[in-house]
Amino acid sequence: MTLSDTWRADPFGAHYRDMLATLSDGSVRRNFDPYLDIDWDSPELAIDRDDPRWVLDPDIDPLGATDWYRALPLERQIEIGRWRVANVVKVGLAFETVLIRGLMQYVLKLPNGAPEFRYCMHEMTEECNHIQMFQELVNRIGEDVPGMRPIFKALSPFIGVAGGYAHVILVIGILGGEEPIDHYQKAMIRAGDRLPPAVLRTMQIHIAEEARHISFAHEFLTAHIDKMGASGKAVCALAFPLAMRWLAGEIMTPPKSFATRFDIPLEVFKDAFWRAPLSRQVLSGYFDDVRKLADDLGLRPPLARKVWQLLHIDGDSSRYRSEPPRRLNPPTARVAS
Repeated sequence: MTLSDTWRADPFGAHYRDMLATLSDGSVRRNFDPYLDIDWDSPELAIDRDDPRWVLDPDIDPLGATDWYRALPLERQIEIGRWRVANVVKVGLAFETVLIRGLMQYVLKLPNGAPEFRYCMHEMTEECNHIQMFQELVNRIGEDVPGMRPIFKALSPFIGVAGGYAHVILVIGILGGEEPIDHYQKAMIRAGDRLPPAVLRTMQIHIAEEARHISFAHEFLTAHIDKMGASGKAVCALAFPLAMRWLAGEIMTPPKSFATRFDIPLEVFKDAFWRAPLSRQVLSGYFDDVRKLADDLGLRPPLARKVWQLLHIDGDSSRYRSEPPRRLNPPTARVAS
């Protein structure tokens, strides 16, 4: 059998192969280089550490919605917001390294002619560019942020490698990391002029390319889970909410050193991440698109749905991909301190 015969015999069908080809073509025709497409030294993108746009938006960041934060002097709000944004960026680039480890393990076990090989390589190339772009931004912001929380940082090399051998769980985990970051960045983009220009530019690039990566993850899971038996689907039904909640916590919750550095009261920190009703609403909103995918795949039977509820990440599903939130509280709402 020739390689072309292998492609034609692919069990996932023509739609999946065509989708992979379309995504790969998009990666070739429309891609970004962090040092060609961002003029880091231009006056427009210069980092102003005292820019009031570092202040955390109460409609996007749960710490920014607390009474404690809103009562701080402007200078302190800027300092905390600058550190918080830099650390989210640092965590994002660290997560990309986990993704690359997992995908590299996966592609190395693919047979010759497998249509997924090319797109996965394109995605890893783009993720390498994102890592460079995010690290350059962190360096220019000038905050020596740690990024991931200590335990996840220690486990991340093993998580990526192990994920390569359980490829469906790996991609569920990829969504668990990509969706909160993508949701957070889109919310910040919608805020527009409330972002420092360098942050805005990097997020625009990341969102544009991340759309392909998330599309691939959705299509990959649809194709692979459809071929699973009942027991495999039951495992995935539980893996979805568990992975989403765990990774959202690792990616969007700052390390305890953040609270120590800025003297954030323990009760305020707990309310913001993720105990208070408004912060749980934000957390749930990260996964509107994932809930729709799980619904479409038949992976939210009563038991699984109960897990989503217990983890405080249940709620309405998107009507379409990247639908803006329909149910956020008005801007005047705050998390009590």
